Amino acid sequence: MRDLGLGFGYLVKGQRWVADHGRWFGFGLLPGLVTLVLYAAALVGLGYGADDLAAWATPFADDWSSPWLGILRSTLTALVFAFGLFLAVITFTAVTLLVGQPFYDSLSEQVDRSEGGEVPTSGLPLWKELWISARDSVRILVRVALYGVLLFALGFLPVIGQTVIPVLGFCVSGFFLAEELTAVALGRRGIELKERLELLRGRRMLTLGFGVPLTLAFLIPVVAVFLMPGAVAGATLMSRELAPCSPPQGPRSENDAADADGADGAEPAVRLTDGEPSSPPTL
Repeated sequence: MRDLGLGFGYLVKGQRWVADHGRWFGFGLLPGLVTLVLYAAALVGLGYGADDLAAWATPFADDWSSPWLGILRSTLTALVFAFGLFLAVITFTAVTLLVGQPFYDSLSEQVDRSEGGEVPTSGLPLWKELWISARDSVRILVRVALYGVLLFALGFLPVIGQTVIPVLGFCVSGFFLAEELTAVALGRRGIELKERLELLRGRRMLTLGFGVPLTLAFLIPVVAVFLMPGAVAGATLMSRELAPCSPPQGPRSENDAADADGADGAEPAVRLTDGEPSSPPTL
């Protein structure tokens, strides 16, 4: 249970970090805003089409008398929309991280820098980082889809389907949401997907303490956008515990401390090439 509270603490610390570093908060909002527009349109379309999908999937019930026909299709409509929302919560993070790869990499590096010690970098060109991120996201989404189909089917069970299964669904969502977010920092440490999953399973309660509250918050689309920068920061802080780098060598100078201060110091930098970073316009 201690790990559960510790995981939630990292989530809170991440939000505090971006609140104290306002420029980085604004910098991290951009990918989420773009993704939000795309997902809002998709969910509206699903909301309008869920009734037709339920009717198409249950032709055998066309001759059923009232109220059984209405109960069946209303239940199926609700489950279809819930399943779509479940996938949206997971894929929102994956797509946002893919769209904002250079943004969140820079944000994560700055969090590491502000905490002291080694600041790992992948050393890979941007196109390769995007490819690895997309590949790993697909692998995670396949796992999520399998769990989603299973939980969707179990949702028809009396009592359990309306109580235990939704709780399990949030736990699954929280675990994989935490994986997607920690992938930014752990990927820079050279930790591949399989090893990341092993790390998170080894600290399952820590992972759920971070991911489940965030999943609940992400059910509100606008909230998800504003929490995303802090979620990346918090996941970086948690990654430092899961896979610590070498500690800082000796006391930090005043110049080092100033460089690490993203609030009043350096502008956010996006790595567009293997070489020098490029600073975005001030938000």
